[in-house]
Amino acid sequence: MRKIGVYGGTFDPIHHAHLILAREALEQLNLERVIFVPAAISPHKLEQTTTPAGLRLEMLRSALEANACFILDELELHRPPPSYTIDTIEELRSREDRPEIFYLLGSDNLPRLDTWHRIEELRRLVQFVVLDRGLTAPARCAYPAIRRQIDISSTEIRNRVATGRSIRYLVPPGVEEIIQRHQLYQEPIR
Repeated sequence: MRKIGVYGGTFDPIHHAHLILAREALEQLNLERVIFVPAAISPHKLEQTTTPAGLRLEMLRSALEANACFILDELELHRPPPSYTIDTIEELRSREDRPEIFYLLGSDNLPRLDTWHRIEELRRLVQFVVLDRGLTAPARCAYPAIRRQIDISSTEIRNRVATGRSIRYLVPPGVEEIIQRHQLYQEPIR
């Protein structure tokens, strides 16, 4: 059976921690590929304003282009929001001839996982894998974890841009260029 990883999120912006942990998951779990699925609107971030989907896609394409094992799938952007993971997994399973799916989940999402839409069905369809950047004490959970000490976050990147500080080495060069060209993240996040 083929094994694929699915990595969902707003990726606003995508950064090196996302890429490093996805690569670790690919190698440690012997995945064929990792599919990055940007959310139209995350049901847990309805109150937050995100960068328009087209610009997030441009940044993702730039960040993923050099790695043939990383695939971008826009399927959540073509459905009415909010973006529910169960709908995405059902669609991918029908398209992918029912592979074994490892859903890559940031450790910051773990505390609210039980509130996800149709979570019990989702648990039957995927193997959750926690991506832990080591920003807090390791989360205790029943899922396998990929752990790397990487102190990079999208919030930090947006705040650094808003305050005129460099994001070099935090994001791929192409992502930095897109952020500058489109003057993204000009307002600090509180």
